[in-house]
Order: sequence, then structure tokens, then C-alpha cells
Amino acid sequence: MSTEADRLPYVDEHSIEIGADPETTWEAALRVVDGSFASTRSSTVARLLGCADVEVSGPRPLVVGSTFPGFHVETVERPWKLGLGGSHRFSRYALTLRVDALGEGRSRLRAETRAEFPGLEGRAYRALVIGTRGHVLLLRRLLGAARRRAERS
Repeated sequence: MSTEADRLPYVDEHSIEIGADPETTWEAALRVVDGSFASTRSSTVARLLGCADVEVSGPRPLVVGSTFPGFHVETVERPWKLGLGGSHRFSRYALTLRVDALGEGRSRLRAETRAEFPGLEGRAYRALVIGTRGHVLLLRRLLGAARRRAERS
């Protein structure tokens, strides 16, 4: 079944291998994603960009409809798929996290980004966020934090 995220243009995918079983990795990823964007700073940036979602709301752990600055949860599929969506003045975007079982207590956490950047302002924003590799650094930081949390468990 096609989702709204599937209709957005593919941007990139990043992944990291984790020395923890998939369920532990999943729980760590949920906590890190939620905590990474649930700050006053994130809320301020979301408001400046004109994001549709600017506050933390909804149940925890994350379920469909839960929000945090910049994102809302569109899908939670077991086993181990979390679909986030968002929009602001310069872009519509989706981030999908998946956990793959690798066996022997190991897993892989993947983060796929899809987005569109309409108009001249959107293209400029894309150059600023994607072109400078800021997006890559943010995702690597997020994946690394999930790995550290999962491997500590």
C-alpha cells in the first residue's frame, strides 16, 4: 500500500549496524528520535520555519498522531518501521526508520529521507540543508545516538 511518504521524491538513506537485537534497537530508536526533537530549541526552529507541527503531543511511546517539533507520526508498523512526516514553508518531507534483524544479537537501523522543495525558496532551502551536508550530519548523529543507547541496554 502506497503512503504519502512514498509519493515524495527520494533524497537518501543512511544506516548503521548495531550490536543489539532488533527489539532493543527499535526501543532505542524511538526514544532517541522523540528526545532529539522534543526541545525548546527544536520548537523555536520549527516555528521559524513555519512547520505544521511545533510542539510535543500525543502518547508515548510514539503512536500514529504523536507529534514533536517538525514531525508527526504517520505510521508505526511492527516489526520495526516508523514513518514520520512534516512540512514547512520550504518543504514537505518524510523520514522512515526501519530496523533489520542481522542475527546473532545484531541489527541495522536505517533512515530513509524523502522530500520535495517547491519553488525558488524550496530549491534554496534544499541547497542549504542537503547541499551543505547538514542533513547527513544530523542523521548520522541520530543513528549514532540510537546505537549507543541500544548497545548500553
